[in-house]
Amino acid sequence: MPKIVLLGATGYTGRLTAEVLTARGAAPVLAGRNGPALEKMAADLGGARTAVADVTDPASVRALLDRGDVLVTTVGPFLRHGRPALAAAIAAGAHYIDSTGEGPFIRTVFEHDDQARAAGAGLLTAFGFDYVPGNLAAGLALREAPTAARVDVGYFIESPGTSGGTRASMAGMLFESGFALRSGQVVAERTGAHLRSFDVGGKRLTGTSIPGSEHFALTRSYPNLREVDVFLGLPPLAAQGLRFGSRLTSVVARVPVLKRGFNDALARAVKGSTGGPGAEARGRTRTWVVAEARDDAGKSLTSVTLAGGDPYDFTAAIMAWAAETALGGGLLDSGALGPVDAFGLDALHTAALDAGWTRHPAAPTS
Repeated sequence: MPKIVLLGATGYTGRLTAEVLTARGAAPVLAGRNGPALEKMAADLGGARTAVADVTDPASVRALLDRGDVLVTTVGPFLRHGRPALAAAIAAGAHYIDSTGEGPFIRTVFEHDDQARAAGAGLLTAFGFDYVPGNLAAGLALREAPTAARVDVGYFIESPGTSGGTRASMAGMLFESGFALRSGQVVAERTGAHLRSFDVGGKRLTGTSIPGSEHFALTRSYPNLREVDVFLGLPPLAAQGLRFGSRLTSVVARVPVLKRGFNDALARAVKGSTGGPGAEARGRTRTWVVAEARDDAGKSLTSVTLAGGDPYDFTAAIMAWAAETALGGGLLDSGALGPVDAFGLDALHTAALDAGWTRHPAAPTS
């Protein structure tokens, strides 16, 4: 009988996801490398199956899966640890969902589109706060402005907390290339190459350009799109700092021995499994995503603003929903999928509303 397998269950995001799945009545198999920790967690959740698997032993990950299963993986940084789970899902003909926010790994998943289609598997990458809300907001904007040729998406967080895994992922991307959608094609572009401001609840907030899943995913449902940019909200000085810092790291990245040395040093210095913000801290966090659709001339056609709570809570909730829906045959296609073409705009919107997101009126920006 098909099942949900949660790999990385004892990690910070993994535990939150396991709690949501259990609360929804699902019975995930809790998988990870620490058997005693898995057994304790299973007991804490009222009983669950467990399985020991380690991404450094790809065969152990492959052994978790059968055709029709759903693999949810939170094992990051994904650039270092993500490929074995991806390969195992495709080989098994299982559906795959991950929590990455790492642009280069998102590209890797979409590069496996043909293999996944041949296997009958659906691949859903970056299926959390990074980058489901932006895909949803853009889809709602494009429903209102179907002739739009450009979409800009901005992510903004107030009172954020970060987990060890998030910090490790951010460190791992310092020397990696960014990308953007230009003339209908995803092309390399330095992270932080562009700054722009958005109207968020009557305030003008600054964002700096980053790679996201929107660049790959949106054109599948909206083939008229020619340009997509995704921005991360930062204070103006921090945004400028990222912009200029990315110029320096892009120089280092061109020298393989330097890039490897810096990445190894960062991997030693920034550990992933160090927990994250507690429930009280997460309760103080607020998030907004803005999507603006423009025409060929750059004229704003419509703007959609969505507001939510903590990114980690949303990631756990939306991955749990996606896993249950996929297990029940609710995927609309196979291959590497964006959130909209995986489930449809209306179903995705309903799931986001159930996870605490709301739509707010927003004035078009210039």
